[in-house]
Amino acid sequence: MSTFGGVSPSLRGPAAPEPRRIRVPAARAIVDCGVYVDGTRVPGRFTHAEAAAKVRELEGRGELEGRGELEGRGERAFAWVGLHEPDEEQMAAVAEEFGLHELAVEDAVHAHQRPKLERYDDTLFLVLKTVTYIPHESVALASEIVETGEIMVFVGADFVVTVRHGEHSGLAGVRRRLEADPRQLALGPCAVMHAIADGIVDSYLDVTRSMEHDIDAIEQETFSTQGRNEVEPIYLLKREVIELRNAVWPLTDALGKMQNEYSDLLPKEIRRYMRDVADHQSQAADLIAGYDDMLTSLVQAALARAELRQNQDMRKISAWVAIAAVPTMIAGIYGMNFENMPELTWRWGYPAVLTLMVSACGFMYFTFRRNNWL
Repeated sequence: MSTFGGVSPSLRGPAAPEPRRIRVPAARAIVDCGVYVDGTRVPGRFTHAEAAAKVRELEGRGELEGRGELEGRGERAFAWVGLHEPDEEQMAAVAEEFGLHELAVEDAVHAHQRPKLERYDDTLFLVLKTVTYIPHESVALASEIVETGEIMVFVGADFVVTVRHGEHSGLAGVRRRLEADPRQLALGPCAVMHAIADGIVDSYLDVTRSMEHDIDAIEQETFSTQGRNEVEPIYLLKREVIELRNAVWPLTDALGKMQNEYSDLLPKEIRRYMRDVADHQSQAADLIAGYDDMLTSLVQAALARAELRQNQDMRKISAWVAIAAVPTMIAGIYGMNFENMPELTWRWGYPAVLTLMVSACGFMYFTFRRNNWL
């Protein structure tokens, strides 16, 4: 009987079964799902599949009809599906229902994407970084000042799919505001994209203005005569500003594409609203650029001040070493105890040497003090 590894196959136990993977339905990742007709939400609760079917029923068309334009015509119906950190299978189920491109779906699942706007046929895929300011007593005691998250928005002719990563980036408030304004919501899925982008960009301005107080406090501490001159808080602020910059600056290109390359997919009214969003984003970007330059200057000033203090400390140490060297040298000379040293037998030799030591040290001390070395 042949064996493998010295053990007969008949003696080996049954192969261990592979661990069974528990599939979580897409509904577990759905935070909210609604169907809207001319800006008004249709009563009832829907899954993503039921919402898509309801939209097709209301518009009286088949599954693949009418997805070529975002502006639509006549009575408009669309579904808004909100997801929170879906896994691959959950996202795949939603993507299959709404025809989302697999590359965009992969980005939505794994997150950590750079803000961007991409077009897949007649679907737009927008990635936004969310930011929130973490209150703290002082920068020196804080470990984090800005917390970031992500929101991905899929916009089609009759659907909006939002994917959220992070705990602070909820969209319930955006949905409530839109539902309270049927006229704005009647503009269709692009109105949802605008509302989300507008809220996030406004949060950029709020966070940058909140950080201004921290930067002012660090600036006063750096140039204060009694400040401790700690560089670590400046580095912390610099890191947070860079994180904020990475969230805001790339959005310039995405908002520009809405006005130029992809303008055919957005209603004229939405493009006008997006110009206002772009203005606010530019304001935030300018503030962040100013903070970045200011913190760079503060780092240089703090390092220069630290170097100056080190030079002052070295001068003090050198002065005390020089003072201590005088009695050390004299004591070393007379400690050799050679026979032919007349001072050893002189009656006043010891007091004279002590007087010489004190006089030399005192002279050097007052000289160093006059020259601000001590």
